[in-house]
Amino acid sequence: MAILVDIVTPERRLLSEEVEMVTLPGSSGQMGILRGHEPLLSTLDIGEIVLHRKGGEQKHIAVHGGVVEVRPNKVTILANMAETAEEIDEQRAEAARQRAQESVEHREAGKFDPAASAALRRSSLRLKVARKRRSNRGGPHFENDAQP
Repeated sequence: MAILVDIVTPERRLLSEEVEMVTLPGSSGQMGILRGHEPLLSTLDIGEIVLHRKGGEQKHIAVHGGVVEVRPNKVTILANMAETAEEIDEQRAEAARQRAQESVEHREAGKFDPAASAALRRSSLRLKVARKRRSNRGGPHFENDAQP
């Protein structure tokens, strides 16, 4: 049985689609949601949303925080920012990751720069999701490897 997933950002409605399962990066870890799930409200971390469609096809979406509301027949994601793998320019994502990596490597000794670290996580995630458009088949994704 399918569950309806709506993903909305401040700029637009990214998608509204029925899927078999959705996995997403909750602040406390990866979550897998199927139709009939108990109601839930949670914050989202920087990570990857995977929509598991019929026949094993998957759609990958980069999300940069937000809130998810789960009801037995619907998942509503209010994302700070989200983009599908098809929307991400892989070359630009790689360039952004390299700039972020350089920023992290060249910070003052002993000083942690949370903005640079977050930029590296976001750019690494965008690159990872962009590369998944080449192969969008496979089993469920429960890993959380968006961190550098």
